[in-house]
Amino acid sequence: MSPFFIVSLVILVILVVALIVLYFLGKRAQKKQQEQQEKIDAMAQTVSILVIDKGRMKLKEAGFPSIVLESTPKYLRRSKVYVVKAKVGPRIMTFMCDDKVFPLIPVKKEVKATVSGIYITAVRGVRGPLEAPKKKKGFLARAKESAKKAAMENASKSKKK
Repeated sequence: MSPFFIVSLVILVILVVALIVLYFLGKRAQKKQQEQQEKIDAMAQTVSILVIDKGRMKLKEAGFPSIVLESTPKYLRRSKVYVVKAKVGPRIMTFMCDDKVFPLIPVKKEVKATVSGIYITAVRGVRGPLEAPKKKKGFLARAKESAKKAAMENASKSKKK
């Protein structure tokens, strides 16, 4: 056998083993995530909150209780999370927010939020629906739009002459 064939066979075997390992790890992570989602749904409560401020900041800077920081894995303690400071009744609390819900939360307005512990999972407007933020255009979309404008202007200038 040629050395090229042996090397390619070894690489192929390693890739197949790596794919099998990743498959089983992904399956296990999916089960764990599904169990956590079930726990979050079981503890969910609907609360009326007045949003004071919102932002994205590091977990240590957010002002969460020390038990939250201790229970967070060490590799995630320096990561940034979505944080919402809100008034719930007479108390001002700091909540962690889902990344899909965060853009919907209006600042300095009252909303009904589905809260599970300190985690906001859903939000509804108290007085009418919430406004969805406008989606930002990507670089290529802006470039195409400006090219179309330039082409239209050039066409109108050439017609005038």
